[in-house]
Amino acid sequence: MPFPPIRLTDAELDAVMSAARPLDVALRDAFLQRVASTLQEYREVGPGIVHRVCAETQRQFFDPPALSKARDQSKYR
Repeated sequence: MPFPPIRLTDAELDAVMSAARPLDVALRDAFLQRVASTLQEYREVGPGIVHRVCAETQRQFFDPPALSKARDQSKYR
């Protein structure tokens, strides 16, 4: 279901795209849709709300890499 357009400044849009960058490529579209739907709930959108929504949504989608494998392959061990 498409959302009505959200007006973001260049800086706010850059913040949203920066928050999407560390996510798995397959999850980025869902992340962006969730951010858009959440921002629709606010009457006024500003940099603080954009940052908070992105941070909270990113936590739901971010899957950190397993570092234990990388440590096992260290050239210093």
